[in-house]
Amino acid sequence: MTRIASPYFPHFPSAHHTVGATVKPGTPKNASGSKTLAGMLLAAALAAFLVVADQLIETWVDGHMLVGWVALWTVTFAALALLAPPLRQLTSAMAAALARWSQAATERSMEEKMWEYAQHDSRIMAELQHAYMRSQGDN
Repeated sequence: MTRIASPYFPHFPSAHHTVGATVKPGTPKNASGSKTLAGMLLAAALAAFLVVADQLIETWVDGHMLVGWVALWTVTFAALALLAPPLRQLTSAMAAALARWSQAATERSMEEKMWEYAQHDSRIMAELQHAYMRSQGDN
């Protein structure tokens, strides 16, 4: 006698819930990804700034390693203090623009695929034509 068991565990979260994550209502699905991208862009901009500062300080120091090291870290902390808020806003805006562009590209690709299907299936083409006529009637 073989029986397939399907246990029901009500105390476990279901497959569509995320454990430990709280999402604000109205938050876009990719908001956490854009925050991560914004942080990465901020780190890249700061790293580029530090490379330039290192090159400038290296030409000034000429052998005084401790002075150069202190100057480089002074520039680093000053850059973090002064440039972090504007760079965070800039990178957040860039990440949001990238997310919008990606979403638009995905939608455009889906519409192109639907149009390709409609070219080969008269039922889909008729449905698209009816939807277009309904949208023109609303205007």
